[in-house]
Amino acid sequence: MGGLPDKLIGVVAFKAGGDLFHQILSKNPKHFAKAAPTRVQDCQLHQGNFGTKGSVIQWKYTLDGKEQSAKEVIEEMDEEKKQISFKVIEGDVLELYKNVAITFHVETNGGVDFVTWTIDYQLLNADNPHPVSLLNYFIEFTKEVDAHIFG
Repeated sequence: MGGLPDKLIGVVAFKAGGDLFHQILSKNPKHFAKAAPTRVQDCQLHQGNFGTKGSVIQWKYTLDGKEQSAKEVIEEMDEEKKQISFKVIEGDVLELYKNVAITFHVETNGGVDFVTWTIDYQLLNADNPHPVSLLNYFIEFTKEVDAHIFG
């Protein structure tokens, strides 16, 4: 039996501008396959429109050297807070976790933009690992996109 809900949070400084990262993630996530091709191979819209609550997006990505996929629904969009929340509804991560929700937002502190990734999850089995590698994936992914844009 799985445990109580858990949460992991990672924060990364983003030199290229958090507004830009938010724009790409909300309106043109297909660009990530060009910006970080070793991590994101494809992004397809299955329902709705990019950047719209209720839309469904299919990702193909590489995590820990393994090709994986995830289908997510956009649960919340807040342009003012530069925040997007996704719920995973299909995919490899659901083999280990009962529920997975990923929230992304941008904050500016001291003139520096920070990208924050939050993973809310519940283990299917108490022996399953916590998704630390997924959080590390998002941190390294953000750094790769920053390097791609910023140079």
